[in-house]
Amino acid sequence: MYEAEAFSAADRLDEDRRSGRQPGKLHGVVIGIKDVLCYKDHLVTASSKILEGFNPLYNATAVERLLKEGAILIGHLNCDEFAMGSSNENSVYGRVKNALDPDLVAGGSSGGSAVAVQAGLCMASLGSDTGGSVRQPADFCGVIGLKPTYGRVSRYGLIAYASSFDQIGIFGRTIADTALVLEVISGFDGRDSTSSRQPVPAFAAGLKDPVSRYRIAVLKEALQHPSLDPEIRDQLTGFIGELKNAGHLVEEISFDLLDFIVPAYYILTTAEASSNLSRFDGVRYGIRTGDKEARYPDFYRKTRSEGFGKEVKRRILLGTFVLSSGYYEAYFTRAQQVRKILTDRTRLIFNQFDIILTPTVPTTAFRAGDKITDPVAMYLADLYTVYANLVGIPGISLPLFHHSNGMPFGVQAMTNQFQELSLLQFSCELIQQYKSYEIPTL
Repeated sequence: MYEAEAFSAADRLDEDRRSGRQPGKLHGVVIGIKDVLCYKDHLVTASSKILEGFNPLYNATAVERLLKEGAILIGHLNCDEFAMGSSNENSVYGRVKNALDPDLVAGGSSGGSAVAVQAGLCMASLGSDTGGSVRQPADFCGVIGLKPTYGRVSRYGLIAYASSFDQIGIFGRTIADTALVLEVISGFDGRDSTSSRQPVPAFAAGLKDPVSRYRIAVLKEALQHPSLDPEIRDQLTGFIGELKNAGHLVEEISFDLLDFIVPAYYILTTAEASSNLSRFDGVRYGIRTGDKEARYPDFYRKTRSEGFGKEVKRRILLGTFVLSSGYYEAYFTRAQQVRKILTDRTRLIFNQFDIILTPTVPTTAFRAGDKITDPVAMYLADLYTVYANLVGIPGISLPLFHHSNGMPFGVQAMTNQFQELSLLQFSCELIQQYKSYEIPTL
């Protein structure tokens, strides 16, 4: 279906150009979309057995806006089931392989979207980022990964994992590409009550007007954390020194909340997932397994047990537990308090600084299977990325470095809410000055 549609769309766009019609901003740009974004009359499954055969009746707003501007969509891309994972090993279709080394993971949950750009299968792609699911695989694959401010891009048509964290993000090979796609998909949507009415800047054109000097905060505990690979630490430390020499104001600041971030994140997101995924029951849509004549609750239990994978079940159970009577105050309420403290602390940081810099991920891409049996070790891969989702700020992973093991790794930059233009301008400057090669723009 996608192949025939892509050729047909290309022919139609060629005819539009010959006819003198004004081309869209993404005229003929080939884009892939994560398998959690609805595309009318095209299968979307969230890489889960429970949604086998599901055809949505409408387009996600982000998909609708891509098509309106002339993009050519080449397919849905593999991901961790319901976007739950950090390695893309939790998919009903099998794991995604890193194009640089097939024995290594691509990162998750948007691993397929990252690899599609990494391998040159498309010019850009959309993923979703609940706790780093765009930035972490971007780091592992050596591409750019942007998570916008919560509310900048409509979530209408995005299959929900944790609604107060989820945000559609972008993978690109250049900052210019990433900025242009962001410009197209951003903006208020009346079908999503959480989408923002903030005006959408001309992100692509704004790259030509960078700020000459940035105030940059480096989180001291992030660089000193014992889980951080020593070589990544050394290269980032040297990079920070270069930023100082380039005239930027760079200051290491204490951030003693780092070790509270991952526990708070997983308590809150699993609680929301427990609620969001209750709709997948085999009655209204998706598969029906077992005895069709079975009564409730046996029918639900059988369908959900066979339809969901192991990691999704784990998170539903954890979320149900933290919301249960007797544990709600001890876990969920306290995690919400941590989130509020983080938000307040972040506001104070941005009163003094323009940018927050951290590593993106503690290590480079690891071998498939190394962490799949140890969920705690897997969750720690999100140590640096979940912060932006907890407080709703934009973050980007920039592929500036290479490890001695041959794999790429990046640095993460974050700005205050709705300051994506400043983030992209800063990122453009870093890519131009510190990346050793350039990739053609759209």
